[in-house]
Amino acid sequence: MQNQAQNDETYRPYPQEGRERLILAAPVGRIGTGVPNPEPDLFARLNPGSVFMMGDNPALPQMPDQPSLLDFYKLRFEDITVRHLLGSGMAALRAGLDEKIVLACLLHDISNGCFVRSDHGYWGAQMIAPYVDEEIAWAVQYHQALRYFADESVGYAYPANYDRFFGPDFKVPEYLAKDAEIAKNHRWYMSARQVTMFDTYFFDQQTANVDPDIFTDIIGRHFKTPKEGLGFDGSPVAHMWRTMIWPNNFL
Repeated sequence: MQNQAQNDETYRPYPQEGRERLILAAPVGRIGTGVPNPEPDLFARLNPGSVFMMGDNPALPQMPDQPSLLDFYKLRFEDITVRHLLGSGMAALRAGLDEKIVLACLLHDISNGCFVRSDHGYWGAQMIAPYVDEEIAWAVQYHQALRYFADESVGYAYPANYDRFFGPDFKVPEYLAKDAEIAKNHRWYMSARQVTMFDTYFFDQQTANVDPDIFTDIIGRHFKTPKEGLGFDGSPVAHMWRTMIWPNNFL
């Protein structure tokens, strides 16, 4: 895991050797924080010995040339997200859920790991859609909206942590309320609902330090890893995976 274990293996030479590599953080994570735009200062620092980061960042473990899904769990995703996803997947596995739902639990917050948090269910579904059954991607997308709405028939309540996270007066955005209604009337409603039922936070779980390799066989049966590796198969979402491989690229 990116914050716990580093990959010491080197698959290719690091680019831009011998020069200072300047990193301009993505605007989506900076706008609204009050942090000034660093771009003008970084441009002023450019010289023959300082360049904008492109390619492998020596501060991160290198990804293999043909990355698999679990490589992202081990080498890119942030520790909190990894523990959350592995804990959710393990809880679903122990409960005897269908393997497709176990995989949906393992993938449901994948966008939070090293990509985009806002609308993470929608981003995550798009990222995995070419590689999984349509029902799995659907469950990942709609779990985001359903998370805010209780279903007493299955014992699902509004998450108590959301009052802490967003305040007790938080109002669910209209687009999420509409999508929750769509989901409730869909044939795969229970697939997304089961994801929400096992979407427990790692600090609420009994499943800390789950070995990601436990899911190797389930991933092999239900996630179509391209032979070229994620990010290099020419799919409509390959650029999303490449962004996580090289998250600090200037362009």
